[in-house]
Amino acid sequence: MSEQAHIDREEYNITVYTENQVGLLTRIAMIFSRRKMNILSLNTSPSEIEGIHRFNIVIHETEEVVSKICRQIEKQVEVLKVYYHTNEDVIWQEMALYKVPTDVIAEKVKVERLLRENGARAVVIRRDYTVFETTGHREETDNLIKILQPYGLIEFVRSARIAIIKDSDGFNRKLREFERAEPSHEVVENEYLNSREKVFSM
Repeated sequence: MSEQAHIDREEYNITVYTENQVGLLTRIAMIFSRRKMNILSLNTSPSEIEGIHRFNIVIHETEEVVSKICRQIEKQVEVLKVYYHTNEDVIWQEMALYKVPTDVIAEKVKVERLLRENGARAVVIRRDYTVFETTGHREETDNLIKILQPYGLIEFVRSARIAIIKDSDGFNRKLREFERAEPSHEVVENEYLNSREKVFSM
């Protein structure tokens, strides 16, 4: 990789709208693995449209490479539309859980104050340990790890990233317009695939 390409690499959020089909996740993951690309985060969830799911994939690459990857993903028959955005173009969060000894929390007022200052809240309190949850950007959840390490942090886990596109009215509006023009009374697998060019062209 050239020095310029290395400089141009940054985090991109790839949003994939799909019909819910078994095996699609594996095929999408293979697109990245064949290119020896590391996925930093991958989340799947229902979307605002019944019957349509969305993937949020985070990678660190150049825009040229990301654009090619998105075109390759769109070739999958169950995929309706793919977008990519920088972190500045999305609103994103990650959730983290921290397990710490309860006696440390009880005895050290400083620890409780540090947790409160970092927006953490207790979700489970037991005699031997307490689990705290916080939500934020990766730098924020990483910072709380460093804060809690000296106080006997037992366990830590972080979720995949969830992201909302700041300017994403186009997809939702287009699909709603299509539904009004050709309403369906029940959810049908792959009902949008034959019309995806008409629905999802922006």
